[in-house]
Amino acid sequence: MKNIVLLYWPKGGNVENSAKKIFAQFNPNDIEMYDVESFDVDTLEDYKTIIMGSSTVGAENWIDAANDNLWNRFFRKIEEHDLSGHNIAVFGLGDQILYPAHFVDVLGILNQEVVKVNGTLIGKWPTKNYSFTDSEGVEGDYFYGLALDEDNESDITDQRVAQWVGQIKSEIK
Repeated sequence: MKNIVLLYWPKGGNVENSAKKIFAQFNPNDIEMYDVESFDVDTLEDYKTIIMGSSTVGAENWIDAANDNLWNRFFRKIEEHDLSGHNIAVFGLGDQILYPAHFVDVLGILNQEVVKVNGTLIGKWPTKNYSFTDSEGVEGDYFYGLALDEDNESDITDQRVAQWVGQIKSEIK
């Protein structure tokens, strides 16, 4: 069993591409990667570190009524687990230009879910050098995790990913 699991949704597109970039920064003997749909939630406690990533979507997509909300289903299942002592890092994608008032709000949602299962959030990321007006994914001068903008800043994604992965490797207990 590997120590780290990287979970992402949705499949395809920028989230999956970003997950692959993060995955590539680790020794393949230490990490496994799954989309949320194909992951067996009952194995979650087997991993010491959990990395989760998603894109920011409208609030209507996070309610229970949304039939295609796999993150919501995942979070309801993990509420049955106590992840005390587990490191959890999150990454989110957003668009600073089109949605400056909701940039990477998903990081706030992911953080709330980490708190519910007693996980230890690692990998907070500075808000410096981003241009947005508001975000539920921010506390003070830090995002709850890595913020990526593939629509406007894809040229610096690799650099941000490498720095963030280095940071979370140093924070893993």
